[in-house]
Amino acid sequence: MSEAQTLTTPDPVGGAAAPVGQTGTVSRASAWRRLLKNPMGVAAIVLLGLAGLAAILADVLAPFDPNFADLTAVLLPPGGEHLLGTDSAGRDIASRLLFGARVTLLSAALAAGVAIAIGLPSGLVAGYYGSWFDGLSNWSTNILMALPSMIVLLAVRAAIGPSTWVSMIVFGVLLSPGYFRLTRTAVQSVRDELYVDAARVSGLSDLRIIGRHIFTVVRAPIIIQTAMVCGIAISIQSALEFLGLGDPTVPTWGVMVSDGFRNIYREPLNLLWPTIAISVVIGAFVLLGNALRDSLEDLEKTKEKRTKPARRAKVAPVEVGTEHHLLKVTDLAVAYPQPGGGRKTVVDGVSFHVDRNEVVGIVGESGSGKSQTAFSILGLLPDNAIIAGGAIQFDGSYLVAPGEDGVSQGRLAPLRGKRLAYIPQEPMSNLDPAFTIGSHLARPMQKVLGLSKEAARARALELLASVGIPDPARTAKAYPHEISGGMAQRVLIAGAISCDPDLIIADEPTTALDVTVQAEVLDVLRGLQARLGMGMILVTHNFGVVADICDRVVVMQNGRLVEQGDVRTILRSPSHPYTRMLLSSMLEGKEPMTRLLGAAPEALEVAR
Repeated sequence: MSEAQTLTTPDPVGGAAAPVGQTGTVSRASAWRRLLKNPMGVAAIVLLGLAGLAAILADVLAPFDPNFADLTAVLLPPGGEHLLGTDSAGRDIASRLLFGARVTLLSAALAAGVAIAIGLPSGLVAGYYGSWFDGLSNWSTNILMALPSMIVLLAVRAAIGPSTWVSMIVFGVLLSPGYFRLTRTAVQSVRDELYVDAARVSGLSDLRIIGRHIFTVVRAPIIIQTAMVCGIAISIQSALEFLGLGDPTVPTWGVMVSDGFRNIYREPLNLLWPTIAISVVIGAFVLLGNALRDSLEDLEKTKEKRTKPARRAKVAPVEVGTEHHLLKVTDLAVAYPQPGGGRKTVVDGVSFHVDRNEVVGIVGESGSGKSQTAFSILGLLPDNAIIAGGAIQFDGSYLVAPGEDGVSQGRLAPLRGKRLAYIPQEPMSNLDPAFTIGSHLARPMQKVLGLSKEAARARALELLASVGIPDPARTAKAYPHEISGGMAQRVLIAGAISCDPDLIIADEPTTALDVTVQAEVLDVLRGLQARLGMGMILVTHNFGVVADICDRVVVMQNGRLVEQGDVRTILRSPSHPYTRMLLSSMLEGKEPMTRLLGAAPEALEVAR
């Protein structure tokens, strides 16, 4: 297996590959370009660049030696040959600021480098392998984190003497647990992913897997953490030297702050210059960390520069002659902005309607736009999704009026739960493990229907019984992990009908269930729909489910509607080649393969 993989654009909601015929690869703007487009990042880079240049060119730019003392020029104000004045020993402040930048920035880099050298490799190994090394590393980091950093640094200074470099090495060791925990947590979150298993199966060594597949996960957080750590290291180093614990012969900003503070009443400006330098550099590191976070971690959250159309004060009346439809979707188009500019359309020109007491199935393969259409009706599209065209009307009112680029949440909020309900396809992941089944059902009824706690509990038991759960009282007291997947799906169905909705949208409600439980759940849905007379949209890729429960069917391919009609007509005489292809992919009527053990003796001999 090759390590180079072709990346396809995922469906923004469903996770499926992009439909055939649409662009499958997204040309992302590089993190560097995104950083340079961020004013905050540009400001940080400029400030740190100037500080770095000052440190590198200090020998050229400084007018005096930083330790040259002129006792005849003590505490001079700014001006003349001393641009920023002199300190209490007659040393030129501008020269000491330039040389101080060198020592201060190098000390910050040293602390961050030591922390990374210890925390990053140990976090990678502990997160990937676990075992005894993970336990030992955790124990060690817990001890280091329990140590008071300032007291440790004071003890080191007392034992070794005033050394900026030794202090920063020790401080880097004390900072390493942060890198360790950050790295370990990130690695543990991906070490069991399928692509890591595939790399193992393909024969790649652990070192190669960690370097190529695991390290990329922690790279962005480490860079952001380092920007923050450098600012912290500068503040700690300056604090130690302000307390008089640094080497007075080494020009640093902290030593200058200490000298300026002692003479604050004689020459206040001597304290101002190093304080400004420290504040600006630390602030630049903070800005850089935030800008890096935006450029490295938020690449998916792209925003298209567009002018939104003005919202209408009054919503236009719905299309004449369609008021009797419970739901009508007209020429719906859904698009997503791309990092390089432009839009990618995932649903285009979809039109259908749903009447009361009717089940309409939306069928298509993964990536055909089924879920995007359903989520458009429910107002559950991602924030960056755009309704690029069309309209959605529900019971005589617009949810999306022509010309609007999204569902009106103000119009949708009163409908959710009460008149519009949703059944998701993953039953276990949609139940909060911290609450009982009874709480999941009762609380919405208290909120939406205004029922008392006792009445809501009684109705919850009735709902559980109506969906075929044999012991409603016991199930209501259970937590989600204590029930099966089939029962969890029944609970979600009970929750969907709890507030007597007019329309239910079921997004592949039987996909995660085995065949026997699928049939039972479909029986429950069919019985409830017939008894309550509600409309239903069933999103599925299985024509067998459509034949079992639906009245009409809508077939989608590549985000477009290719065929629709009543189920009997579509199943018996489909007009579109794609529909015929979907029907031919079903297993019904296929000749099963002959088992090898049941083959003729001559066939067995050939097999040998």
